[in-house]
Amino acid sequence: MPQSPHKRRALGVVFFVLFIDLMGFSIIFPLYPAMLDHYLGPDGGGWLGETFSSPDKRFLVTVLFGGILGSLYSILQFAFSPIWGRLSDRIGRRQVLLLTQAATALSYLGWVFSGQLWMLLATRVLAGIMSGNIAVATAAVSDVTGRENRSRGMAIVGVAFALGFLLGPAIGGISAQWNLLEAFPGLAAWGVNPFSVPAAVAMVLAAANLAFIQWGFKETLSEADREAARQRKDKADNRLLALFRVPSGDIRRACSTNFWYTLSFSGMEFMLAFYAVEYFAYSAKDIGLMFLFIGFMLILVQGGFVRRMAPRMGEKKLTLAGIVFMMLSFILIAAIIRQSSFFVALGFMSIGSGLVFPCLVALVSLHADSAEQGRYLGLFRSAGSLARAFGPILAALLYYALGASVTYAVGAAVLLLPLMVLSRLRQPDSAPKS
Repeated sequence: MPQSPHKRRALGVVFFVLFIDLMGFSIIFPLYPAMLDHYLGPDGGGWLGETFSSPDKRFLVTVLFGGILGSLYSILQFAFSPIWGRLSDRIGRRQVLLLTQAATALSYLGWVFSGQLWMLLATRVLAGIMSGNIAVATAAVSDVTGRENRSRGMAIVGVAFALGFLLGPAIGGISAQWNLLEAFPGLAAWGVNPFSVPAAVAMVLAAANLAFIQWGFKETLSEADREAARQRKDKADNRLLALFRVPSGDIRRACSTNFWYTLSFSGMEFMLAFYAVEYFAYSAKDIGLMFLFIGFMLILVQGGFVRRMAPRMGEKKLTLAGIVFMMLSFILIAAIIRQSSFFVALGFMSIGSGLVFPCLVALVSLHADSAEQGRYLGLFRSAGSLARAFGPILAALLYYALGASVTYAVGAAVLLLPLMVLSRLRQPDSAPKS
C-alpha cells in the first residue's frame, strides 16, 4: 500500500534529523590523534603528560585514547538507549528528541570550552547519555512505515547514517585547520582549545537540528499507543539482563545477532586505518578517501538494493548474505593483499554492512508490537552499543599482540556466531500484527 503524503514527509524529516545528528557526532572522529597531542602530550601537564609523552608509546596510546572515548560513549549509549526508547513510547518521540537534542547541543558547547581533559570527558559523558535519540528516531520510522515497506524505511535510516558519517569526519578535518588560539591566544583562559572550531560547528548543527525538530517534526506515535505504553507497569529496560528477559525469542535472537556482528565489525572497522598505514603507507588524506569510498558504497546498497530487494527476498536472507560478504572481506584482508584487492575487500565490507544494518533493524521492528517499538529498538541499539564498547579495544589488543592477519581471521571466525543465531530467527510476514 502506498504511503500517505503525511507519512512520506515524516520519513523525510526523520532522515534529516538523523543525518544532521550523525554529522555532528562524527566530527570528532578524525581529531583523535591531534587531541592526544594536545591533552596528553608533553605540554599537557601533570602525570598524564609525563606518562604519555614518550615517542615509542605514542602510536599505541593514540589507539587507546580513541578507544577509551569511543568505549565511554558506547557504554553510555548501551545504558540509556532503552530508557529514552521506553520514555518515547509513553510521552511521544517528539518530546524525547527535543530533550536529547538540546542536551547534545549543550555538550558540544561544553566541548568548545574544554581546556582540560576532564572537561572533554564530561562533555562526552553528556553526549553519550543523550545518544539514545538515535533509537528514538529509528522508532519514529517504524511508526510511519507499514510492515510491507519497513525495510525500505530502515534503509533510509541507513542512508542517513552513511551520509552523516561520510560528511562529518570531512567537516571535522577541514574545520580543525582553524585554531582560534593562534589569532586570539587570550581565549585560552576561557578554555578555548585547538578543537573549539570543530566543536562550534557541531554545536551549530545540533542547534539547527533542535530547531528543525521543534518546527518540522510532527509526533509520529499515536495517542492510543502512548496510552497503552503508559498502562504497562513493568520497569524500564536499562540493564544488561533486560536483553535476556525479552519475551519474544525472535527479538532476543536479533539482539544477539546484532551484538556478535557488531563486536566483530566495529573492531575490524576500527583497525582499517592502522592496517592501511602499515601495509600501504596511507596518509590521513588517503584514509579519508578510503572512508569516502566505503560511505559511497553504503549509500548505493542501502539506498537502492535493500529498498528494492527486501520485499522480494525477505530481511532474514539479506542479513545472512550481508554477514557472508563481511566474512569474505575479513578473510581477504587477513591474507595481506595488494592495494587493488584491498578495495575489493572494502567493497565486500560495505555491501555486507549495507545489507545487515537496515534488515536487522527491520526484523526487530516487524517482530515487535506497535506500542513497544521504542523499547525493543532501544534494546537492539543497546546490544550494538555494548559490542561497540569492546570491539575496538579487543581488536587493537589482538592487532598489536598477533598482527593484522590473525586479527582479521579472528574477526571472520567471530561472524560464525551471528550466522548460527540468525539461522534460528523466523522471517516475519508483512501483514499487520493484531
